Amino acid sequence: MSLYAIGDLHLSTGTDKPMDVFGGAWENYTEKIIEGFSIVGEDDTVVLCGDLSWASSLEEARGDFRLVSQLPGRKVLLKGNHDYWWSTVSKMTSFFQNEGIGDFEIIHNNCILWEGIALCGTRGWYYESDFSKEHDEKIYRREITRLKTSLDLGRESGADSIAVFLHYPPLTLDYECKEILSLLQEYNVAICCYGHLHGNSHRRAVIGEYNGTDFRLVSSDYLGFKPLKIL
Repeated sequence: MSLYAIGDLHLSTGTDKPMDVFGGAWENYTEKIIEGFSIVGEDDTVVLCGDLSWASSLEEARGDFRLVSQLPGRKVLLKGNHDYWWSTVSKMTSFFQNEGIGDFEIIHNNCILWEGIALCGTRGWYYESDFSKEHDEKIYRREITRLKTSLDLGRESGADSIAVFLHYPPLTLDYECKEILSLLQEYNVAICCYGHLHGNSHRRAVIGEYNGTDFRLVSSDYLGFKPLKIL
C-alpha cells in the first residue's frame, strides 16, 4: 500500500467553469486526471489537497465526487480556498452515504492514521497584518487552531511520524507563515504537502528539506495531473 497526494483538480462536471480556458497544461485536464490516477492501486491512499471542485454546493459537485470516487484508491479530502461546496463534516458524510459515494474521508479538526503515520492538516491561509482585513486574520487564527488540533491528535495517536497536508503553502521563496512553520518544527513533522500554486507561481515553490520537514508541491498542473507518491 502506498500514500499519494495531489491537489487542485478543479473539476467542473456540474458547472460551466472548466480550467481548459487557461490553455497549455490544462487542456483536456479531466482526461489527464483519469489517466494520471492509473498509477494508483485500489489499496493505496490519495490525499486530495483542496480545490477539488468549482461547484458551489454539494449537489452541484455530485458529478465531480462521482468521477473521483470511481478513480482507484482510498480518498482523503482537505478543504481548499475554492471549495465553496464544503459544509460540515456531518453533512458531507451524510451526502456521500446517501449518494452511495463511500470512499471519501475528511481531514478537518482530526487526523487519519495510515500505516503508523498520522495524516494531519487543514486548509491554511495567507495573512500579513499590515494589509489584511480583520476577517482574514480571524480565518488565519482559526486555521492555526485547526492545524494544532490535528497535530495534537496525531501525537496522541502514538503514530511513528506525522505528515501534514495543506492547501495554501506555508512557505515560498518570498513568503513564510511563521506560526505554521513553528508548529511543523514543534511536532517534528516529516513531510508537508501543499497545493494552490499554478503556472508561473510554481517558480515560487519551496521543494525539499527545510528545518527538518520535507516540503512537496502537489498542485495537479505541477504534477502533470498524476498523483505524487509520498511513501
